[in-house]
Parts: sequence; structure tokens; C-alpha cells
Amino acid sequence: MQLRFTALAAAASLALAACGGSGDDSPATPAGAPKNIIFFLGDGMGLTTQTAARIYKVGEDGEMAMDKLPETAFIRTYSHNAQVTDSAPSMAAYMTGVKMNNEVISMTPETRAFDASGKDYISGADSRCPTSGNGQAVATLLELAKAAGMGTGAVTTTRITHATPAATYAHICHRDGENAIAAQAVPGGAGFNSALGDGVDVLLGGGRQFFLPQAAGGKRTDGRDLTAELKTKGYTYVQNKTEFDAAAPAATKKLIGLFANSHMAYDTDRDASKEPSLAEMTGKAIELLTKNDKGFFLMVEGGRIDHALHDTNARKALQDTVAFDDAIARALDKMQAKDPGLKNTLVVVTADHDHTLVLNGYAARTGPTTASNPGVLGLLRNFVDGSLGTDLGGTPFTIIGFGNGENRPNVRTALTDAQVADKNYHQEAVIPMAAGNETHGGTDVFLGAAGKGADLFSGALTNTEVFGLIRKASGL
Repeated sequence: MQLRFTALAAAASLALAACGGSGDDSPATPAGAPKNIIFFLGDGMGLTTQTAARIYKVGEDGEMAMDKLPETAFIRTYSHNAQVTDSAPSMAAYMTGVKMNNEVISMTPETRAFDASGKDYISGADSRCPTSGNGQAVATLLELAKAAGMGTGAVTTTRITHATPAATYAHICHRDGENAIAAQAVPGGAGFNSALGDGVDVLLGGGRQFFLPQAAGGKRTDGRDLTAELKTKGYTYVQNKTEFDAAAPAATKKLIGLFANSHMAYDTDRDASKEPSLAEMTGKAIELLTKNDKGFFLMVEGGRIDHALHDTNARKALQDTVAFDDAIARALDKMQAKDPGLKNTLVVVTADHDHTLVLNGYAARTGPTTASNPGVLGLLRNFVDGSLGTDLGGTPFTIIGFGNGENRPNVRTALTDAQVADKNYHQEAVIPMAAGNETHGGTDVFLGAAGKGADLFSGALTNTEVFGLIRKASGL
């Protein structure tokens, strides 16, 4: 896809005003504005998932790192054309201040992801969206930070070309064009997003297949090896935990880590000797980006929360939520050490959308999940006498269920705690769907904030308003 980025940052306010965005009145850099912005996105981390993860990790009375953030708000996530959003337009709304159509990444509202017949515009690995009459790119927070001379980074457990990370540095009418998205990250190459200047400083996640040609086991049909091109532009390229650990911040100018051909492993399945954790990647990114004396913008995504929820696999979803929270804790600890009191740092934590996970009642308190206690993953026991809760037919059921999903038995059978707490168990659902096709939900999501400018976030906001508040706090 050919994109025009001429004077993109300078034109951002005009584009946002035309599109109904909230960033058009951002002031010039205020005195004491935060130099550092860390934006955390739990993909699919709705309020019920967040609550269940808390109980899973620390029990009903406990607190996770995200629970301790001093400022909170509720975020409305609907897209330009849908009550229930997908990740692309929701994350792009946070990053650009513009509501756009489902499947679209960081483009103006009229941009279409589908043709008149309803067919998507990405029919093959190298397809491009229409280049005329189908919207324009709109500036992202990462691009604005780059234009201001700040360090920039995106960290994820999904493919780095997946919708959420892509919305920070790329522009395309359909999220599935991941070969084109990868090319937008390579300075000087064909299809490069010139608004990125000399490129994003840190990119860590999965998705190696979209950076390599088919001859090298990738999915690129243009023959390009983008990893080789990135190395010629000064990037250190790492593929595993050993190489990641060896990339010392003091000696590393730019870093790209592609730790899996597709997505990185779920935290329950991760081999710690091969793949770094989300917390480790976050810590490394901060160490690299804080070398920039103008500050930095960093996006961190707990991306596989969403994938586990689509599979109605509660244990993997909750464990990945805990891993996401660990990354938040790591970032807060590191920034408190570098910037005591977060006087020059803004941290924002939120989600792009909900899922259909529910907590059935009336369960007795379970406490955290352990090797001997299934906790919130287990069968529901009545809060009065501890007896198993049963359905109309007298069959036990779990505390966690889904509104829709693949496990919709015609006749329910007896379940055990050991069975339903297993990491590969898929929870029962009300409406039958194909495997992996549990849907997003449209409920508002949580936002928490800490540091300089965090007090701007309160009440009920749209995701586009979050963009405007980050710009106001930072002066971008």
C-alpha cells in the first residue's frame, strides 16, 4: 500500500478535527510535561477477565499491580461502524484519536476494509488495499513521539505485525495485510512509513514469518529478507532468549526481536530458556529507551489474553493476564528507580475490548488458584454450605463460563475440578460457535493511570478521548 506521509505530524491536528478526534486542541508542551509515556494494552481484557485474573492470582482480597494505579476510568470501545469492535480500530482509536471501521488500522473513518460485495481487501499475503479513494493515514502517538525526537518502542506477545502493535506504526485498510505492515517498519525500504524517521527503536514480539521470504521459511513473496535489511540500518536482531539477554542496552542502538514464527507462546506453555517473558521484554525496552534524553513512548501489549479467550480457555487467559500485570509491575519499578515519583512519566493501562467471559453466581470465595486449589477455575460451590452448585438437571457447572464458544454440549455431563482447572480445558458456552470463534463483547473496559498527568483520566471516556488526554499530558 502506498501511503503519503508528507507533513504527517504537522497535519495531525487538522486531520483529527475533520474526523471528530479529540487531539486537535492539544497545547504546546507544558512545563513539567512527562518525558516518558508507557501505554499498556491488555488485548481482550474485559472487566470480568480482569476480576477473574485477580482472584486466580491473589484471591478476592488481593491486589495486582493494575489495581493499585491511583487514577481510573471506564472506556467505551465501539468502532466507527460496529457496536462491538475488533482490536484494529480500537487500538488505533487510542493511538490516533479517530474512530474507524472494524479491521482498519490507523486510517481516516471513511476507509473501507471490504469491497461493495463484502469481500475483504486482503485476498493474499501480499495484497494491498486500494490506494485511491479509500482513506488516508492519520498520525499515531508513536509517530508524534518520533517527530519530537523521543525514543519509540512496541512490545507484544503476538506477532509484531498483528493489529494492536501495528496500529502504533503502520497504516492499512485491512489488518490482515501483515507483509505490507512489516515493510512499513523497515527504514528506507519499499513501503516504509516515512513518518517513522529512522525507524522504531525497539520492536519485540513474534511474527518472523512476515519478515522472511518464502525461500527462508517465511511468507513474503517479494523475496525480501526484512531482518537483513533492518540489520543494515543499525538494528540488533535477536531470535531467542540467549540472544535477547546478550543484547546489552549500553551497546545496542536499535533492537528488533522476533521470537516466534507466528505468535509467542502462552505464558502457561512458554519455555523460559527460549522466549523472554513480557515483563523481561518490557524491562529491556525501558533500559534501551531511557538512553534518549528527550524521553520515550513505549506500547506494551498482553496480546495472547485475547487468543485464549477466543478459545474459551480460561486458565491460559488468566495466566497471560497475570503475565501482563507482571510487565506493568516491572515497568513501574524500573521507572520509579529512574524517575522517582513518576514526576516525568505517564503510565496508562487499559484494554481494547471485552469478551463474553462471565462469572456465574453464587460461588463461595475460592482464594487464589494453586496446585491443590482450582480456585476461580473450579466448579461452583455454594457460599452457604459449600455444596456443588448444579444446573436444572442436577449437573455441576464451573464458576467461569462464556456467552458463546465451541464447548456447547447438547447434554451436560458430570465435571470434576481437576478436569476444568486443566490448562487445556475449554469452558462451556451458551451459544455454540466454531472452535476458536468465541466473540468479543461490547462492554466498557477499565483504564488505570499513574504519574504526571494521570489525574486527567476519570469518569466514562471514549478510546478517542484517551488519545487527546495523553497528548494534553505530554504536549505531543
